[in-house]
Amino acid sequence: MQKSAKGKVGVVGLGIMGGAIARNLAAAGWQVTGHDIDDAKQRELSGAGVTIAKNVSELVNSAPVVLTSLPNPGALQKVAGEIAAARAPKRIVAELSTFAIEDKVKAEQTLRSADHVLLDCPLSGTGAQAKTKDLVVYASGDPKSIAALQPLFSDFAREWRDLGAFGNGMRMKLVANLLVAIHNVATAEAFVLGIKAGLDPTAIFELVKSGAGNSRVFELRGPMMVEGRYDDATMKIDVWQKDMSIIREFASALGCPTPIFDATVPVYDSALARGLGAQDTAAVCSVLEAMAGVRRGHAA
Repeated sequence: MQKSAKGKVGVVGLGIMGGAIARNLAAAGWQVTGHDIDDAKQRELSGAGVTIAKNVSELVNSAPVVLTSLPNPGALQKVAGEIAAARAPKRIVAELSTFAIEDKVKAEQTLRSADHVLLDCPLSGTGAQAKTKDLVVYASGDPKSIAALQPLFSDFAREWRDLGAFGNGMRMKLVANLLVAIHNVATAEAFVLGIKAGLDPTAIFELVKSGAGNSRVFELRGPMMVEGRYDDATMKIDVWQKDMSIIREFASALGCPTPIFDATVPVYDSALARGLGAQDTAAVCSVLEAMAGVRRGHAA
């Protein structure tokens, strides 16, 4: 047990994002309890100062604050039900995943019925950014609970913002993700144009990064496109497809046109069809290279 722990926190879901957050909180002096259905992830985090709970009930009874970072809506509803059934004292649960707002509302109702508070707190950032605490928390829900979590947020993210009513966090996240989808394909398109014109990929990266065409996505995905290697995924294409679907449905329900975002959809679909689902979303560069007839090291 840590001698000068700042407080107790539970983390349900120890994948790319949740695992990095749990590590950073433990390193910052929090007494962290974690749980995941994957035993390998639990063993890995156990070696990083995280106490492993055998189930969600044990975890929620050990910590007044719980963070959830989950792979799909079904997992969210299952975990919400397990927290509600644990009969623990009132807990603040910050849900960090990217799901449709209605899925989070359903979980909020489940937890409220058990006298717990669910906050909608999706994150802006990749798994690589999570490792370095380069995340932004889009918090929404009960303002007193959000304010109470400020010290916690500050130890795994560089910035947080209270966006008001429950669900506004996800609304902001979908706006941000729309831009991520566009910037990622735009980055790949620029690389392929330059490579086909005979430019060195490293030079493309360095010069765009220092100029007006730069973006955070370019900085994050560009190095993968320079190397043409996408195995060390911080956002897998098959997971990203879930986010793309949520954005499309959200915009459609609002009757809001998204022509540039819509133009990226076939590129991501093609990447999935090519069997690149387990690779990083930067692998869309290989899709555009194939479309352009580009072979690395050769101007086509």
